[in-house]
Order: sequence, then structure tokens, then C-alpha cells
Amino acid sequence: MATSPLSSDRRSRRSAETRERIFRAALDVFSRKGFAETTVEDITNAADVGKGTFFNYFPSKDHILLAFAEMQISRLRFAVDEAREKHTLLRQFFRSLVSLMTVEPIRNPDIIRVLLLAFLSNQPVRQAMLDLQDRVLALHTEMIELGQARGEIRNDLPAMAIALVFRQTIFGTLLIWSLYGDASLPSRIESAMEVIWSGLAPRNHSEFRVVTNTTAASVPLFF
Repeated sequence: MATSPLSSDRRSRRSAETRERIFRAALDVFSRKGFAETTVEDITNAADVGKGTFFNYFPSKDHILLAFAEMQISRLRFAVDEAREKHTLLRQFFRSLVSLMTVEPIRNPDIIRVLLLAFLSNQPVRQAMLDLQDRVLALHTEMIELGQARGEIRNDLPAMAIALVFRQTIFGTLLIWSLYGDASLPSRIESAMEVIWSGLAPRNHSEFRVVTNTTAASVPLFF
């Protein structure tokens, strides 16, 4: 018998709900026990599913962290595309972007520490995260270049160098906040954005030395 569209939609919805339940349960267990100490059985118990069901969605617990990163990148890609389509002012874009990308950390403050520890201690996760970070940097650089072309962002520095500073500042803010896990994240982010934007705003070229791409490539400007 042919499967009805309604039945197919129902199965797809249930599958998405099961995957989300496993994903959320894993993040919760990671935050309580730590990534290294968490087992697949811990996750399946928390999600109330069998191990077979877990492996239908995630090949390993490492892939939970990769799924988290992919989710964040998908949000970033959507935000970039929307900003281009709607001709959003770049200052407004970056403010809204930070709010969008901090939804999950606010929901689970410990996730930042979990990601960092997994990144430092787990080679497969580390390499995959490095690849993902290259994609994130490319998207941020794309938006900086757009801002420079519009005259909204200073163009006397390489777009990638500016994107690196933006990412490092926001990540550092998140990491410090994760030690507290309180309600201060919005104000911390707001303060960081004020400082960042004061450095991004256009200025007279005569006041600053022009940094060429060659200089940026030969000097380790930002770590």
C-alpha cells in the first residue's frame, strides 16, 4: 500500500521530535557530568530512548557537539542571507546576530565550557570544529566585506582580520559569562558590541595606516 502524505508527515515530525529530545538530553547531561564522563547510556536514559534509537540519529556522542555547531552555523547562514535580502544596516545586523547566536548559551550556560573542553581534549571533535570554524569565519568575513563596500565599516583593515576580532571578542564574552551563568549575558554582550562597533565605524583614511592583504598575511595580527 502507498504511504499517505499525512502518514509520512507524521513520521517525519516524530523523527524530528525524537532527534531533538536526544539532542537536548545530551546537552543537559554534558553540562552536568562533563563531555568526557558522559556515556551514550547516560544520554539514552535521560532521553528515554534505546541505544539503537540513539545511533539512528547520531553515530557517536561527538556528533551531538557537531550538531550543535551545525545548528549555530545554519542560524548564521540564514541571518546573513536575510540581511542581504533586506539590506539591513550592518550595525543592526551584528546586534541581532549576537542575540540570535546566544539563544542556546542562555538556555544552557554550561554548554560553552563543554564545547571548549571537548575541543581541547578530543582530537576528532577538534578537527571537525576547526573545519566548522573556517565556515563561520568565512560568513563573518563576507558580512564585513559587504559593510566595507557599503561604507558602513572601516576599510583600512582586512575584512578577515576584523571578523576574527569580532568572533574572539564575542566568544571571550560568552566564556567569561559561562563561569557565572547568570542573567548578565545581554548586558555583557551589549557592552562588547559598543566597544566593537567603536572600532568598526568608518573613519578618515588619513588618520590610519592602510593595512594591505599582503601585510595581513605576513603578520600574525590576531590570535
